[in-house]
Amino acid sequence: MSANAASDTAAPGFFKPAVILPFMLVALIWGSTWFVITGQIAEVPASWSVAWRFALATPAMFVVAIAMGKSLRLGRAGQLLALAVGVTQFCGNYNFVYRAEMHLTSGIVAVMIGLLLVPNAILARVLLKQPITGRFVVGSAIAIAGLALLLVHEAHEAPLGGKVVLGTVFALIAMLCASVSNVIQANETGKALPMVSLLSWAMLYGTLCDVAVAWLFAGPPVIPRDANYWMGTAYLAILGSVVTFPLYYTLIRQLGAGKAAYNGVVVIVIAMFISTLFEGYQWSALAIAGAALATVGLVVALMSRSPSR
Repeated sequence: MSANAASDTAAPGFFKPAVILPFMLVALIWGSTWFVITGQIAEVPASWSVAWRFALATPAMFVVAIAMGKSLRLGRAGQLLALAVGVTQFCGNYNFVYRAEMHLTSGIVAVMIGLLLVPNAILARVLLKQPITGRFVVGSAIAIAGLALLLVHEAHEAPLGGKVVLGTVFALIAMLCASVSNVIQANETGKALPMVSLLSWAMLYGTLCDVAVAWLFAGPPVIPRDANYWMGTAYLAILGSVVTFPLYYTLIRQLGAGKAAYNGVVVIVIAMFISTLFEGYQWSALAIAGAALATVGLVVALMSRSPSR
């Protein structure tokens, strides 16, 4: 029996409780963060909101690592990897996401970030030699078509003005930063390190980078006094970062970068559901068709026997 035939008869790992439960938990939490982020950029410069978020998340992640009894010694290669993850994920990705939401509706930014599955699969193939199956390609094409319909619906329902092109560029750069981070942390060096230890140092480096970027582009620290702002920041830091990133990065190692990125498709649907409840989001036939296509594509891709891993 060929290797491909053997992989086709293997049980899909996604449907194991140890995988699907954290997959859905991450999607539920991240699906809610898009709504919370909108309250973080109203009166505080986006860069400082990102900095405050990870200034809270970083010590919490170190506490988690220590409480779990994980060594914080990464070695030179590990520290360099943590630096790369910190700069791309916890600085680049989030700074561009927050800036994108200054020019685009949160729904459109969520849809664009949902396309993460494409660069994730491609980069994983190039850098980690993870295969891409035909079924994964078909499922991805269906999901992308669904995401495109959702994007068209959003553009029609919430006509955009101002720096639309700039916002789109910011969202695309954010997506690429996240994709690079997703893939490189799953290399051989990353796999040899405790996840929470790698993330602790990555968040520390990311926070230092965030503060530098904020001070450079937004001036001295802006410290808001609004309690709701800090409640939102704490939610994004603890649940949206400390709880979710160890789970999500572990999913990447279990499923492969391509399949794990389908978490973003579920996030979009959840984000739109929350928007329906709290922001008056109006569902149209186009939006329903888009959500349905995205879901079908998700199922098709996740049913592939040999994931891009």
